[in-house]
Amino acid sequence: MPEDWDRALAVVAHPDDLEFGASSAIARWTAAGKTVDYVLATRGEAGIDSLDPEQCAVVRSAEQRASAGVVGVKDVTFLDYRDGVLAYSLELRRDLARAIRSHRPQVILSLNYHATFGPGSRNHADHRALGEALLDASRDAANRWVFPELVAEGFEPWRGLRFAAFNASPAADHFVDVTGSIEKGIASLAAHRVYLENLAGDFDLAAFLRSNAERAGEEAGVPLAVSFEVINL
Repeated sequence: MPEDWDRALAVVAHPDDLEFGASSAIARWTAAGKTVDYVLATRGEAGIDSLDPEQCAVVRSAEQRASAGVVGVKDVTFLDYRDGVLAYSLELRRDLARAIRSHRPQVILSLNYHATFGPGSRNHADHRALGEALLDASRDAANRWVFPELVAEGFEPWRGLRFAAFNASPAADHFVDVTGSIEKGIASLAAHRVYLENLAGDFDLAAFLRSNAERAGEEAGVPLAVSFEVINL
């Protein structure tokens, strides 16, 4: 994956979406001096059955901020859409375009937005809605006459985006060597402690991330890697 850029904006639906793979790459990039900021559409408040949504939102927001800090990310923004029922809309496109204009990244990072992660693995509805809206918002961010209210708010068009990269996509065509940063990625996922404790069954997060990285690494010709689908913007 190209690395001749300085600033990226990672945009996902929920706390933990980045930590199941992409955060290992983010740790590599921030260690190299690149800036990566996070924008999350929801606070993941529907993600823990034993906690009511209001309490869960507080817990998961705090865990996401701690997780981001592990991989060198300082700026974490929540758009406060409702978890579980995120839908493609003009409102979502506008809010994502505003975020892009505000952060002015060269690269967009996100999670797989296709219908599945592969055969027999249905993708979350929020991931699908977010990804489609994000790609359209990337174009909206550059157009003065789409959402002109953003200009009135002081957010001038941003035409500096080069590409969007979607982690864990079944159409992955690029890789990032995370051999030297996988431990940071594991620690960033571990920071979602309460969420992980409430997952059904036993979950070995280190083994999960390592096995995925080993499989991707075999394809990439390196010990450990994470995969991305890259779309030029």
